[in-house]
Amino acid sequence: MMQGRSHLPAPPHEVVIAGAPAIGRYAGRIPQIDWQGLSGAHRRSALWRRLHHKRWHYVGLGNDELFIGVAIVDLGWTCTAFAYVFERRSKSLLANWRQDGLPGLQCRVSDQPLSGCDSWFRGPGARLSLRHRPSDTLSLNVQTAGIAMQAELSLAEAAPMLLAIGFIENGGVAHATQKSPALRVSGKLLIAGRSYSLDDAVASLDASNGLLARNTDWRWACAHRADVGFNLQNGYFGANENALWLQGELIPLGAARFEFDPSRPLAPWHVSTDDGLLDLSFSPEGARQEDRNLGIAASHYIQPVGTFSGLVKASKDALPFAVKGLLGVTEDHQSRW
Repeated sequence: MMQGRSHLPAPPHEVVIAGAPAIGRYAGRIPQIDWQGLSGAHRRSALWRRLHHKRWHYVGLGNDELFIGVAIVDLGWTCTAFAYVFERRSKSLLANWRQDGLPGLQCRVSDQPLSGCDSWFRGPGARLSLRHRPSDTLSLNVQTAGIAMQAELSLAEAAPMLLAIGFIENGGVAHATQKSPALRVSGKLLIAGRSYSLDDAVASLDASNGLLARNTDWRWACAHRADVGFNLQNGYFGANENALWLQGELIPLGAARFEFDPSRPLAPWHVSTDDGLLDLSFSPEGARQEDRNLGIAASHYIQPVGTFSGLVKASKDALPFAVKGLLGVTEDHQSRW
């Protein structure tokens, strides 16, 4: 993996400038995401911010054998973490762990999305952490009932990171997210009495932080390898985080379309962008899913794992680049939080 290029501007030093969100798409890392400087029409009470401030770190990593998803999520009034391991040969989950906790006591999601990141979850029988090291790697550690994983994700050799900052409508204020391209992995997984090497795996990171609406929904797709990868979202954040990484270059994409049957999420999907730069089919192999209704909060979540095939382009007039068997995920998610 090599340092690449982008036609997007360098990121601002802060997500708030002169009291307003620094709206835009940028190439590079931001030191931290801090909304304290919002003023005027963008300012909210301390209680509102406590209830609506959502932060998460999510890592997806996979190879020919496995796909692994890990998340630490701070919802303001509660927190949660999950880790799952999907075996591609058997098309089944080897592990599917989740636990809730109390923010500040049992979890912390760092306002530093990449450099300086220090996020963790601690609960009965569970220890998860994602920490930035001086070697410019992210150290991911997962210790739960049934899962023992230690992995290092290299940031130093990666193509440009995407930073997206945008407004949230329907009761929210603003949101910011750092999305990574393909990250080189080293490490190992112990599960069900078997050891798996992760040295040939590829990872990607989603570090998100925003003042969101009570009702939030999205469709998401993400897949990466060294030469090609993408991130697509349709829902609460519009087209802000839609991007293609092609042979080291970061390319912004237009609005995303997700064509799928919500009642049959393991049937084929079709994802595309309205600028004509991405047109892919998705073949699910299996999924992690969860439906929760706690009265004051509820969520519907399904994350199919599978492969993407089709065509992408660096620009309208560029030659198409063929994509085949690109491992990744889609997601259909609705939350009342």
